[in-house]
Formats: sequence, structure tokens, C-alpha cells
Amino acid sequence: MKKLSFLLCCILLLKTASGQISGRFATAAGQPVPFANVILLNGTDTTLIKAVLTDEKGVYSIENTPSGKYILRFSSMGFQTWNSPLFELTAQQKKQDFGLQVVHEGAQQLGEVVVQAEKPLLQQQPEGMVVNVQSSLLTKGSTALAVLERSPGVVIDYRNNSIALNGKSGVTLMLNGKLMRVPLEQLVNLLNGMSADDIEKIELLSTPSSKYDADGSAGMINIVLKKNKQQGTNGTLSVTGGYGYREKAAASISLSHNTAKINSYGSYSYNLNRSYSYMDILSYQDMPVFGGRMEVRGADITRLRQNNHDITLGLDMKPNTKTTIGANVTYNISRAGTANHPTANYLLLPDSLLTFDGRIDRVNSWYNLVSSVYLEKEINPKSKINFDMDYLYFKNYNPSQIYSSLLTRNGEQVDNNDSLFSPFQRGFANTLIQMGVIKVDYSRQLNDKIKLEAGIKGTYTGSNTLSRIESLVDGHWVSRTETINEMKMKEGIGAAYVSANIGITSSLSLTAGTRFEYARTIMEDTRTGKNTVDRKLATLFPNIFLTKKLNERSSLQLSYTKRIARPSYNDLASFMAYSDPTAIYAGNPLLKPTITNNIKLGYNYDGVSFSLLFSRDDHPIARYQLSQSTAANVLYISPQNLAYQNNITIQATIPWKATDWWDMSYSITGGLRQFRADYTLQPVTKNYFAYTFNFTESFKLPHDFSAELTGWYNTRFYNGTVKVGRMGTVSAGIKKELKNNAGSIQLSVADVFTTMNFSVHYGTIAEEAFQIKNDIKIYQESSYSPIFRLSYSRPFGTGTLKASRKEGGAKDERDRIRKD
Repeated sequence: MKKLSFLLCCILLLKTASGQISGRFATAAGQPVPFANVILLNGTDTTLIKAVLTDEKGVYSIENTPSGKYILRFSSMGFQTWNSPLFELTAQQKKQDFGLQVVHEGAQQLGEVVVQAEKPLLQQQPEGMVVNVQSSLLTKGSTALAVLERSPGVVIDYRNNSIALNGKSGVTLMLNGKLMRVPLEQLVNLLNGMSADDIEKIELLSTPSSKYDADGSAGMINIVLKKNKQQGTNGTLSVTGGYGYREKAAASISLSHNTAKINSYGSYSYNLNRSYSYMDILSYQDMPVFGGRMEVRGADITRLRQNNHDITLGLDMKPNTKTTIGANVTYNISRAGTANHPTANYLLLPDSLLTFDGRIDRVNSWYNLVSSVYLEKEINPKSKINFDMDYLYFKNYNPSQIYSSLLTRNGEQVDNNDSLFSPFQRGFANTLIQMGVIKVDYSRQLNDKIKLEAGIKGTYTGSNTLSRIESLVDGHWVSRTETINEMKMKEGIGAAYVSANIGITSSLSLTAGTRFEYARTIMEDTRTGKNTVDRKLATLFPNIFLTKKLNERSSLQLSYTKRIARPSYNDLASFMAYSDPTAIYAGNPLLKPTITNNIKLGYNYDGVSFSLLFSRDDHPIARYQLSQSTAANVLYISPQNLAYQNNITIQATIPWKATDWWDMSYSITGGLRQFRADYTLQPVTKNYFAYTFNFTESFKLPHDFSAELTGWYNTRFYNGTVKVGRMGTVSAGIKKELKNNAGSIQLSVADVFTTMNFSVHYGTIAEEAFQIKNDIKIYQESSYSPIFRLSYSRPFGTGTLKASRKEGGAKDERDRIRKD
């Protein structure tokens, strides 16, 4: 660490000039063209790098531009678009002055001028993979979760409502750079209700730099929403109708009004999803409460009706060319009603038989508010400071009603007055979480080779959780002692980071930095007034990225990062939820955070990328593991810490343009895993190989038609000691662009071959609680019928592309509240 600090200090002493691009636009009559859009594009793939406006005299200047090849583009309503020749900035050629450029009026006044750079679906960057969502035809009318599921290296476990990246759990999710500190299950529900039409890209950050929070041992997934960058009043309207096993519907509208100094925007979206799933169960176990060894054959049907409402409002202001002030608020209401119908036959060896028949009605409601204010100030052309402040509010109500019968072979009720087998039970689970975040970031371009970044951040979180299960016994509601939880939690996290981006030579660059975080977590049992958890943790998280440009078409990257995955608040809070008469979903206040060390080597060649990742996870968290109560009468399904997990991961992404009308993209992520579990009755070590495969085929057809075929496949993997079977789907879509700017219409089919089913196995590698051996087969909705969606979308308004608006709010917060 001392060597790294010494290196950074030495580097700060270097001084050279900044890269600059300048010029002036005027008409043939010599009149200046004010407030026109000047866009700097990447010379390789024409992606947007920077955008500025000309001033009243038609003059523009783009400062602090690193070395590279670029194209400059001019656009303004009423004028013909102008593109510069390809030019290059180097250490020797630091400035590019285009001087006076005469632009001509267009042949007709256009209501809208759109600058659109076609991006490849997948782009490899030093910190991870970028998925350009709008480059996929199947995005329209789809959900954020469906898009994420098709992304390379991402695995969605629908049984446990969890997300894994590159074969590892412990993923944190960000929305526009804000960490979503909410329960992972609720994130899955939230993403399942979020329209993919609103997403610009998804960043799969397997090795994030020190400017990001250190939370997320498997890395981070950052979902970046689209923003309208056109001047004037503009918007987009889209509607979707669909049907699988049951109906689907979605509608959204977005509006923005942008001027040179004030940008206001808002959007509303609604999503309805009625779904169905089925679970088939075969279990062998030794439950003393039932009298010993038994065989259980059961089934569980789940019917879901989910409604999501999302509202976003924002305002950005530029009082002058060096200052931007902004505020935004997002409000989400999610209501998921489920009706479960579990049935089971308990065969008590050798010949006794009990029959269970139940119904669980549950309504899971979340009310989420995320608000942000920010200030961005350019101190001088080489340095700027950002100040962000956020307030986040999450409220959850999750009541349930349980109706059940447990009958003998003769039809007699079993232990009707025992709270464990009461035919009428009810559950309560209420959670309130509030967070405050303050963050300051400073950056300075010391010269065209060195950029320094530093920042501090403070986060305070308070939550209250109340959950219990009650049984109706002799006409009175009685609380089951083992199911009561009343917990209050307070947590403070302070962080500081420093990072330097260094151009060592024209072909070699280094990013080195470190992040320090101190966290204290206190959890109090409000029934006893005693602290069940009082944990302090101070950790340093260094990271180094080294990039070597081999030639104009290829490069190498080498990186080291250190990460942490803190337990979610709900996992620590020991929440309780009913599963069946002898099984309860619970938390674990003794969970430890996961510490991960990563070493990654990557190679890129003309869009083709390969990477090799070595990582070690200490105390990784595995959810939905089995343990038994002290009285040996209840099975707890709860999160547990593994001792460790070692990973060797290989990833390859291969895009291929077969013809002018056919594009392909293939990605495979796989490797060796080794983990050790010591929470089971006997410790166990397991080695296995797993991989995921993704492909996309895009076709440009005549008469403004386009089509896409995409699919993914995951081999079996392990969630702790739980074995999850292989799964995969193939989806397709066709799109028609209507004439006269009338929008587009699209038909998509998810899971064309109805293959979305998989198996889950307990007790395959270790002796579990009550000697359980379970084989579960899960059938998702699309395994019964493909899901068809028909969408219509149309943009409207009259505007021109303007300089991009800064995304308001702090760049990190929100992922440690699991929503069940």
C-alpha cells in the first residue's frame, strides 16, 4: 500500500498540456450558428463521447479530451448535418482546431433531427461487460429482468429469486449508478415490473474501480435508464399487450422539455403480469414431530398477479456554463398477490399416511421513494467537484392467510389444538427502511496523461422489522414463539477513496486507487432491549487496472480488485414467513460479510474479447439453506455462510457480421468452482464445473422489417449445498418501422420451445437437517405456453439533439434490503 501511495504522489508531479478541440460554425452569409449541437464521436464505433453547444458567436470548445481517434459532428434544426473527417489526438498532436466551418441550410425544415450512433450489443471494458439494450430487438415490450437474464454471465434463480454473475452470488444492483439497498427478492420483482424500453444499457461490472462502493463480492450490475437529450418538448409513448398462461399488459409515457439552461423530464409506467408456476416435490426426511422416517410426495401451485407503478420526475438547471444543479425523485408501488396451493402426502414408514392440503394467500406490497439533489461545479477547465445528497424510503407490508388440513388415513384432523398444525394461521411482516446518503467527488485533469479522482461518502440506515405467525387455537389467536421477530437496526458506513488514471505511454495506461470503508451495524431485539448484533468493520479496498494497447485493433488488460458483500438487512433481521406446518423461512443475525479478492486478465481484438478471472471468496453467503430448531420440531430455511469459495472463470464474447443484413453475437462464461460448507451436519468440500452460453442473431429485412433470435443456456450449479439443474430458453421477435415517423410495431415470443423448467436437489453432497433429501422440479409459466407480446411505440415532439444532461444524484446506494 505504501508503494502504491508513493507511486500516486510521484505521478502527481508530472505536467503536460490538455487535449482540445475547437472551431466556429457560420452560415454562407457569415452569420454565426448559436446553440448548435457539436458531438464528439468515437472514431471506431461512432459512440458518443462528449457533446457541447456553440455559444452566441457559433464558437465551441471541447476540453480534456484523451488521446484517440474521433469524428466531430454538427447538427442543428434547419441545417444540414456536417461530419468531420477522421482525426486523431496524440501526445504530439494535442489540439485540433477546425477553424471556421460553413454549414448550409437543409432542403426542408425538419421537425426532428436525430443523431443515432449504432452500438454493438456487447462491449467489453476494463471493469466489465456493457450490454447496449436498445441494440436488441427483443427489448421492446420486455421487462428489465428478461433483458438481464439474456445478458452474458447472468443467472436468474427463479426458485430463490436471486441473481448471480459469472457463477457467483453476492451481486449488488445499481440504478443509474445508485446502489439499490433493497432485498434481492424485491429487486427481482422490481426488475420484473420495469419496462425494458426505458433502459439504455446494462453494465456488468465484475471488477469495479474504487470510485464505486466496495459492496458486491461478485461485482455490480448497473442499469442505466434512457434520457431524452433533445431540445424542445419531446416524448415517447408505448403500449404492450401479451399473453402466456395468463394476460400481460404494459404502458409507459415519457416527456421532457429541454432548453439551453433548464431541462425538465418525467415518466410514468404501468406493468401488469398474471403468471403461474408449478412445483413437484419428492422428499425423504426424519421429522420427530411426525414420528420419524417418512416419504413426502407433494406439489405446490402458485398463481401470481403483480401490478407495478413507476413515476419519475426531474429537473436540471445550468445557471452558467460551469455549474449544473439538479433534483429528481422516483416513486414505485409494487403489489404482488400470490395464491399458493400446497398439497402433500406424508407416508410414515412403514405404512401410516397423513394428507396435507393448504392454501396460502399473500399480498406483498412495497412503497419505494428515491430522491436526489446534486450540484456539479467546474472549478476550472481541468477540475470539477460533484456534491450529491439522497434520501431513500422503503416500506413493506406482507400479510398472509393460511388455511390447511392435516388428515389421517381415516380422515381425522391431526392435533387440531396444536399451534403447529392449526388449520387457520396468519402471518404478519412489516418493514420500514430509511436511508440518508451524502457524497462528494472531486476530479482534476492534471495533464493529458494524468487524471486524479477522490471522494468521500457517508451513509446512515435505520430500519424496523416486525414479523410473526399466529395460529387459531380454541378460538384464540396464539403466536408461535419460534416465529416471532421484532428487530430494530441502525447502520453507518463512512467511505473515502482516491484514484489516478495515468497514461504512462501512448499505448500503456494505469488506473490505481484505493477505497477505505468503516461500517458499524447495531441490531436490537425490541422485545428484550438487547443488541443481537454490534459489529464494526474497517477495511481497505485497493484496485489496480493496467491496459496495454497492442495495436489499433487489440489490447490487453490486467486488474486486481478487492470487494465486500454485506448481508442484507432482512437476512440479519431474522424475519419469519410460513412455508408449511414444519418449515419456516427465516433470517440469520450471525451472518458474516463476504470478502473477495479478484485478479483478471483480458484481451480484446476488434470487438472480440476474452478474459480469465481468478477470485477467492471468504465466507460467501448462500441463501435458502436448511437447519433445524433447538427443539427439533421446525425446519428453518435461512441464509448461511460458506467457509470459502475459489473460482477460475473464463469469458469469451464473439460478435460476427456475416453480411450487411445479418449480425451475430456469442458469449460463453464458465469455469471451475470449489467451495466448503461447514454449517451442515458434516462439513463438505465440493468441486464442479459450470458455464452459461448466450447468443443473438439479428436480421435486417426488406421493407423496414427486422428480426431477432436470441437464447441462453445454464448448466447445473450450486447455491451453497443446494444443487440447481440446467435451464435455458430461446426467444424471437419481428419488428416493423412504420412510414412517416408513425412509430413501430413489434411481436415477440419468449421461450419459443417451452423449455423453462429446472430441478432443485437438497442432500446430494452433504447430510442436511432432519436427514432431508429433496428432489424438486419447477415449471415456470412459459414451460406451459410461450409468452406472446405485441407492442407499439412512437416518439413525438420537435426538438434537436442537445448536450447530454448530467445524471443527477449520488452514484451509489441501495441493495441490501431483500424483498420477499
